[in-house]
Amino acid sequence: MRTAFIQQLIREARQNSKIFLLVGDLGYNVVDSFSSEFPSRYLNVGIAEQNMVGVAVGLAMEGFIPFIYSIANFPTMRCMEQIRNDVCYHDFNINIVSIGGGFSYGSLGASHQATEDIGMMRIIPNMTVCAPGDPTEAKWITHLAVESAHPFYIRLDKAGEAIAHSDQDFSKMKTGDILKVKEGTSIAVLSTGGMLKYSYDFISNNNIYCALYSFPFIKPVNKIQLKQIFEKFKMIITIEEHQSSGGLGSVVLEYLNDFIENDEIQNIPKIRRIAIPDKFYSISGSQNFLRENAGLILKKEFFNNG
Repeated sequence: MRTAFIQQLIREARQNSKIFLLVGDLGYNVVDSFSSEFPSRYLNVGIAEQNMVGVAVGLAMEGFIPFIYSIANFPTMRCMEQIRNDVCYHDFNINIVSIGGGFSYGSLGASHQATEDIGMMRIIPNMTVCAPGDPTEAKWITHLAVESAHPFYIRLDKAGEAIAHSDQDFSKMKTGDILKVKEGTSIAVLSTGGMLKYSYDFISNNNIYCALYSFPFIKPVNKIQLKQIFEKFKMIITIEEHQSSGGLGSVVLEYLNDFIENDEIQNIPKIRRIAIPDKFYSISGSQNFLRENAGLILKKEFFNNG
């Protein structure tokens, strides 16, 4: 996804001279193409992520559209005060791009596992929170971030992800939209971020007839589309590479509660959440290894009662 992001950012920068890329001492192979073409709109600030946010704010005050790019836990956990008080409070169009969400950097241990970032970002006013499920979604979200006048948080996996969407037209996608990937009748899987292709492959390889939806946006969410999903399905399974608190599963439950409280829906589906349990994983290993250890897997028996 990071390659798709950089490629799209270059396309946008050719059309918009205000786009500026800031990186925190990483990504040389990936961002070289941007820095070579736009050397005056690129800056490596070094290992100083909090200062990088401050630089982005200064650029935004001068009319630029800054993109901050770093390994997922550094521009989020390390910079929360700056993001809240300097970026979101003033509602600047600053785009925070996190590379390696979830267990992407699992071999480096818990310090590099970004498993709480979505929950942290979605509680801050004015912040749009995105977790594209494949490179195609990443490209369109990059375009929407440039067009927006507000802060964006974009959570990406590392690189090499397969495309889950074959022929979907994204040109009309709006911020908050939910994307249907597979048709189904009684059960729906709702996926966000890097779990999309895994979910697609599991459903396809096991000949399971159920719907699959991608949630590239955690905040905001298209309420009309989500309400339609609640009304249509008997059971909903949410799956995400994030702590069970504060992520997609929490968003779905919160909206469902509000719809029920306001008497806006007739059908109340059963919800099964697949997410990281409330614990740290002190072991190191590949992303897939850590996903399995955290229980981020679908099982055939989940679909038996649909």
